[in-house]
Amino acid sequence: MREDIETALKKDPAARSVWEVLTYPGLHAVWMHRVAHWLWNHRFLFLARLLSQVNRFLTGIEIHPGAKIGRRFFIDHGMGVVIGETAEIGDDVLMYHQVTLGGTTLERVKRHPTIGNNVLIGMGAKIIGPITIGDNCRIGANAVVNKDIPPNCTVVGVPGRIVVRDGKRVEEPPPVMDNVINKIDPEDEIIQGLRQQIELLQQQVEILQRQIDEQNERFQQELQEVRGHALTHVHHDEGGTCCR
Repeated sequence: MREDIETALKKDPAARSVWEVLTYPGLHAVWMHRVAHWLWNHRFLFLARLLSQVNRFLTGIEIHPGAKIGRRFFIDHGMGVVIGETAEIGDDVLMYHQVTLGGTTLERVKRHPTIGNNVLIGMGAKIIGPITIGDNCRIGANAVVNKDIPPNCTVVGVPGRIVVRDGKRVEEPPPVMDNVINKIDPEDEIIQGLRQQIELLQQQVEILQRQIDEQNERFQQELQEVRGHALTHVHHDEGGTCCR
């Protein structure tokens, strides 16, 4: 706990004293997570989940008890942070509010990111999938990252792209957004399949509608012919009656 307090004092320039730091929800969230993680590892799964939900209610920070977190991890501000079950976070990581370490599959496999040591993750960043963020990386605010990032890089943008590597400026071509969306959304194939089925059904409905219209048209023609024949017979009958 002392190490965590010293880390908060070091990484938050607004911190003035230990007593002030003790009010930080980011510290409370990490401390409660460590207890929840111990419970999770010792198979007290319900108690671990219960404590993680209490943690979320009190701090606004949601950390799954299965997530592995290293030393001197500091969450500044913290509100809206979500860290998934199979996420792994190294030592000396600084994270700001609204960050998500999320998954891209519904299968029970490694599906969340692995964060290296001494990484800074800016506010609102989304790091998605079983990818690895190398040591000493900086993830910009609101960046969306869904691919491995080598050490000593700065990543910005949506989708995330490397702009600095080993202290040198890098010019990366912007990725195609459609490909990024397909990687991020695990339900995209299902949605595409449903769209194709809907289009097929619409085509079948249009064919049926044309067939119904054609049948109605033929029916109207036949009805007109029947009426014409009926009127002709009526006129003939009236003519015969007059002659008699």
